[in-house]
Amino acid sequence: MNLTGGAIAALAFDSLPLAAAQQGRTPVAYPDPAVEIVDPRFAKYKIQSAAVERLWTGARWAEGPVWFGDGRYLVFSDIPNNRMLRWLEDTGEISVFRSPSNYSNGNCRDRQGRLLTCEHDTRRLTRTEHDGTITVLMDRYQGKPLNAPNDLAVHSDGAIWFTDPGYGIMSNYEGHKASFEVPANVYRLDPNTREATVVAGDLVKPNGICFSPDEKKVYIVDTGEPKQPGDPRPIRVYDLENGVRLKNGRMFANMAPGSSDGIRCDVDGNVWSAAGWGAEGFNGVHVFAPDGTLIGRIHLPETCANLCFGGVKKNRLFMAASQSLYALYVATEGAQQP
Repeated sequence: MNLTGGAIAALAFDSLPLAAAQQGRTPVAYPDPAVEIVDPRFAKYKIQSAAVERLWTGARWAEGPVWFGDGRYLVFSDIPNNRMLRWLEDTGEISVFRSPSNYSNGNCRDRQGRLLTCEHDTRRLTRTEHDGTITVLMDRYQGKPLNAPNDLAVHSDGAIWFTDPGYGIMSNYEGHKASFEVPANVYRLDPNTREATVVAGDLVKPNGICFSPDEKKVYIVDTGEPKQPGDPRPIRVYDLENGVRLKNGRMFANMAPGSSDGIRCDVDGNVWSAAGWGAEGFNGVHVFAPDGTLIGRIHLPETCANLCFGGVKKNRLFMAASQSLYALYVATEGAQQP
C-alpha cells in the first residue's frame, strides 16, 4: 500500500526548523547506561552499540505515536497544543501534520493502513481515509456522548478496541471541561457494522491497551488514582474469548508507586510500558516478560506517555515523553503492525 498518491500524504505540512530536531543530542558511552537489564532475559533485546536518542523537543505533552512505514515517518500528538506532528526518518525534520487536531491523543492504523485517532475535544474516534477525508466512527454510546477516547488497538479481524477514561473533559488543558455521561469503559467497535460493545467496565481509568502477539490476551492499563496508599497501579490482563469478549481479568504488573500509560507488545510477547510519575529513575519504559516479571528499563529524563515500534526494520522503539520524542534501536520487533 502506498499513501503518497492520496491526500493524506498531500496535506500541507508546515515545516519547523530542522535544527529543532537535533536539539538535545549529546554523546553517550556504549553500552548506554540508560538501557538497564533487570533480568537476564532482557539482555538479548539490548543492542550494545545503540543509545537512546532525543529526536526532538518542543511539545507540551507528547502522546500517541504511530509509524507509517510506507512513508517512513512517525505521526504523534501534542495534546495541549492541539496539533499532530510528523517526524521524517530520512531527514529528522519535524512538521505539523494536522492543526487543529481536536486535542488528539492516541493514534493507530487499521488493517488497510488508515489513520485512527482518539480525539478529546470532540469526544470521538475518527478514521482518516486515503483521500484525506475524516470519517467519524463513534462519538456516542447508547445515545450519550463518549467521555474522551484515549488509546486504541486494532484486532486482526478489523475491530477497533479503545479506552474512554475521560481525561479530555476533566480540564480545559487537554480538551474542554464537561460532565461524564457514560462510565469509563473499554469498547470494541466493528468498523463495518458500527456496532459497539463494552468489553471492560471494571477499570477506574482505562488507558493504554494492546493485544498479545497471538491475540489470546488483551492488556489494559488502569491509571485511576488508588483509593488507599499502597494500592496497586495495575496493568491488567484478560483472556480474549472468540475475539469479541474478555474474561478472567487479573493483575499483570503493578506500576506503583508510579504509573503506566501507553503499552505495546513485541513479537515475543513482552509488554513494553510507558512509565512516569514515580520516584527518581522511574521515568521511561518498563519491559515485562509474558509472565509479568520486570526484565528491563529504558530510563528517560521525562515521564513517558506512549510508545510504538517502527523504522525500516520495525526494530526502533519510539517514545513520546512529556515535551520530547525519543528513539532506541532494540533487538526485537513490534507485534501486530499493519
